[in-house]
Amino acid sequence: MRIVCAPDSFKESMTSVEAAEAMARGIHRVDPTISCELVPMADGGEGTTEALISALHGEWVEAPCHDALDRPTIGRFGFVTGRRLAIIEVAEAVGLAQIDPTERDIWAATSRGVGELILSALDRGATEFIMGLGGSATNDAGTGMLAALGARFLDRDRRPVPVGARGLTSLVSVDLTSLDPRLRTVKFRIASDVSNPLLGDRGASAVYGPQKGAEPSDVPELDAALARWADVVELAFDRSVRKIPGAGAAGGLGAAFAAATEATMESGVEVVTDAVGLRDRIAGADWVFTGEGGVDRQTASGKTPWGVAQAARAEGVPAIIFGGRISDDAYELIGDAVVAVVPILRQMTDLPTALLEGSANLERAAATVTRLLAARTRSDRVAGQWTSELPARSRL
Repeated sequence: MRIVCAPDSFKESMTSVEAAEAMARGIHRVDPTISCELVPMADGGEGTTEALISALHGEWVEAPCHDALDRPTIGRFGFVTGRRLAIIEVAEAVGLAQIDPTERDIWAATSRGVGELILSALDRGATEFIMGLGGSATNDAGTGMLAALGARFLDRDRRPVPVGARGLTSLVSVDLTSLDPRLRTVKFRIASDVSNPLLGDRGASAVYGPQKGAEPSDVPELDAALARWADVVELAFDRSVRKIPGAGAAGGLGAAFAAATEATMESGVEVVTDAVGLRDRIAGADWVFTGEGGVDRQTASGKTPWGVAQAARAEGVPAIIFGGRISDDAYELIGDAVVAVVPILRQMTDLPTALLEGSANLERAAATVTRLLAARTRSDRVAGQWTSELPARSRL
């Protein structure tokens, strides 16, 4: 029997690498001879870099940059030397989780650090980028990022505007003469499941601004600042980007990539699926185990377990989803692609304990399912042997 273990991270409990290893331990507790293929997965959000580094045998690279409040820090990105591939999660530089809730300032937050990590990767020889746009604290439409890469955003007196969304209120023009020319020759794949445009009721400011510290009264002004950015930047790059699905991702970073590069906006789980060669690794397997911390009906909206299950279905391999929290509507996922949704908790417990014991619980759940699969295999084998020994007429 061969089982592919391809989970996402179980947030705050296990990385995708740790989750895959826990599944394999559980499988081997039942039968050490079962072949386990470990393929840690992600969907463009937290854990994408770690999953790809593990699958592609890359390495972590540390580089100086600035956080969302423009304070010096050290960021990280993944690098796969043989492919000259850089994997950057914007949250590594300008993540919302890095900013204390009492310090969050959506008007001042800058994406400068993202540009600095891109520059470090370019200097290392990167020709291909996978960018994960989840978890940013910014709403400056990538102005800080592009400024770090050489663009100059100017007011009416041709002075640089202040950093962050606040500076966009006085933006009049952008000077691209010093923009790094390498941006035109490298490939960017944007891994994001956000389809929001830049502006309006579904735009960056209205949908994501409040979680980044925006008050209700800020939202119309932030939206107007991004509209001003779009008027200037679309003219400078001769591209219309404000309505592109995903333009509103990461406070408008999606729009910045669409304007300044030949970036492709793609489903995060599809980007990771392609990058790690998941379909080829599933081919010929007997089962696929996947999962993440919370599983519900929305898992079918581009989340990792659903993407893995669809890849498995394409190869004719059944998938089982494990979850730390299983909603009642999660069982709607069961069908052609998913044969079971399995909770990993054995008993009622508080959240801190559940997170702490996540790895052990996933290992036990994987072992339990493997015992059932092994028993079924033995039963099918015995039934097949018994049937084959019957006279032909007896089988009718």
